[in-house]
Amino acid sequence: MTYKTILVHVDESERSNVRIKFAADIAKSEDAHLIGTAVTGVSRFIYQDGNISASDPNLTIHLNFLRERAEKAVANFNREVETTGISSHESMIANDEAGGGIGLQARYSDLVIIGQTNHDEPSPSVLPDFPEYIVMNSGRPVLIIPYAGDFNTIAKRPLISWDASREATRAVTDALPLLKKADVVQVAIFNPKSTPDAHGEQPGADIALYLARHGVKVEVSVHKTSTDIGNALLSLAHDLDSDMIIMGGYGHSRFREMIMGGVTKTILESMTVPVFMSH
Repeated sequence: MTYKTILVHVDESERSNVRIKFAADIAKSEDAHLIGTAVTGVSRFIYQDGNISASDPNLTIHLNFLRERAEKAVANFNREVETTGISSHESMIANDEAGGGIGLQARYSDLVIIGQTNHDEPSPSVLPDFPEYIVMNSGRPVLIIPYAGDFNTIAKRPLISWDASREATRAVTDALPLLKKADVVQVAIFNPKSTPDAHGEQPGADIALYLARHGVKVEVSVHKTSTDIGNALLSLAHDLDSDMIIMGGYGHSRFREMIMGGVTKTILESMTVPVFMSH
C-alpha cells in the first residue's frame, strides 16, 4: 500500500499550518497528490433543499463571512505548499460542515489529516465531535494533530497500541507506508492476559513477525496496568520519546452522536503527540 492522495483539512486556526506542514512532508515522501480543503460550515443539504433565501440580508452576510474564512484558509494553504516543492497539489472549498465535507472527500483519499478539537478555539465550521466523526465514518486512516505541542518529526519513532483487534489490525496495515520508513517501531501490549486467545502464548510475537516481513524494525513490550490504558499509553509514549501513536479507533455512531470506547476517548481528549487511527 502507498499513499497517492492525501487530504488535509485547512482552516483559520492557529494549528492549520502545522497540519499543512506534516501533510506536505508525507506527500513529498510518498510522491503523493496533496489536497487542502476548507469548509464553509453550512450543510450541503441546505443548499440542495433550496432552504437558503438570497433575500435575507443577515443570512447573506453570515454566508459571505463563512465563505471568506474558507477562502483565506485555502489561500494560506497554497502559499505554504508552494514553498515545499511538492509536484502535485490542489485546494478546494466544500460548501458543507467539516464532518460532511471532509468525510465525503476522504473516501477518495488514502490518508486524511485533521486537527484535535480545541474547546478553547471554537470554530463556526467545525463541530466538537469532528475527529470522532471522521474516524468512524470516513472509511480511511486518519492522522490527528494535537492542538498543542511542537513536533519536529513524525513516524520516525512510532508507538503501536496493539490489542489484536480488527481495528488495531486495520490501523497497523493502513500505517505501513509510514512504518516502513521509521527508525524503529515500538509495539506495546497492555494486559494481554485479559484476552489470551487474541495474543497467543507469546504476546506480540505474531505482529512483530508480520511487521518484520514488511521490512519494519520493531521492538515489542508487554505491560500490566491497573490504571486507565489510555493514560498508560500516553505515559509510555512520553517515556519512549515516541513521535506518533498508532491505534484502532473504537466506538460507533448514532448520526452525530459519537459513542467512543474509553481508550479512544482518552487519547482524543488528551493526546500529546500525533495519533494515527483507523476504524
